[in-house]
Amino acid sequence: MKSFRFFLVFFVLIVIAHTGFAQDTGDAQSLTKEAVQLNKAGKYAEAVDKYSQALKLDPENIYANYGMAFSLLASEKGKEGIPYLQKVINSNSSITIWAYDLLGSIYDKEHDSAKAIEAFKAGLKLDPKYQSIYYNLGLVYFRDRNYAGAEKCAIESMKLDPKHASSQRMYALVCFHQNKRANALLGLCSFILLEPNTARTTEAYGNITHILQGGILLPPAGTPTLMVDANSLALNNAISKAIADADKKKYPSPADQLTAELTNIFTAIGQLADKQNADPVFKKYFADYFYQLAQSPNMPAFARMINWGNTESAKWISEHPQYMNDLDGWVKTTARDF
Repeated sequence: MKSFRFFLVFFVLIVIAHTGFAQDTGDAQSLTKEAVQLNKAGKYAEAVDKYSQALKLDPENIYANYGMAFSLLASEKGKEGIPYLQKVINSNSSITIWAYDLLGSIYDKEHDSAKAIEAFKAGLKLDPKYQSIYYNLGLVYFRDRNYAGAEKCAIESMKLDPKHASSQRMYALVCFHQNKRANALLGLCSFILLEPNTARTTEAYGNITHILQGGILLPPAGTPTLMVDANSLALNNAISKAIADADKKKYPSPADQLTAELTNIFTAIGQLADKQNADPVFKKYFADYFYQLAQSPNMPAFARMINWGNTESAKWISEHPQYMNDLDGWVKTTARDF
């Protein structure tokens, strides 16, 4: 999850390359644009040199200051970039929010959680709808084992960008760490729908298997076990019962058994969540959605899609393209809301 922060800031620099530089003067503009291209090519040390030249000509250039900080962070010299970001922050310009985001990432890289959180919160005060900061703040909370805080950030990030796969993944993992198995399971399934057939998908499927087998993530040694609330405990028990009911039958293949298990689970969770008076995000965005999927004819395709790397699943997928197209069509046309 960590690498996405750098990609996002990197993307911002690409955007800068296609915008006007109202504050640039003469050669500073050309040097800044050259530095952007060097950043795109991963030549961060050379980009630092170009930004240095640009800032000699125009010390207050907010784009060059921001770009310098980014390049230094990418060069493992993040702390050196802080003074440049302070200039951008003090400018109160349109990219001040970017500076807070990058500043928080620098402090996070330096393992200074308190300052990272302070920077991210300052950014959110400036722009409460800045999705990237919610995600990055969630990562800090996650590493600090503040799983409840990370869950809240993941939810806000998902609300602002429902297609952001990494936020779905973070939501699932932090819920798993809280032994909220239903939230984690549906979060992992949701993540795979957005990012199928990658290394992270394989990892996600491994976590799904662990959940289906009744596994939990044990807290570190010396850390007290987290207490699970009554609603989550009831949902956990519903998963176990749904699996037990499905496993009373025999199936032609493991994928068919997984189809039956997930169908039972999605149905049970959907029905139970509808009765519970808590966590409306989980109910509407996850439980209701996967309950609808369980009632559709697309579960065989879904069960194989989430385990794409399996030889049997891959063979079935290649032999049933229409099933996969139907699943894709269902995902694109089925409404989903918070």
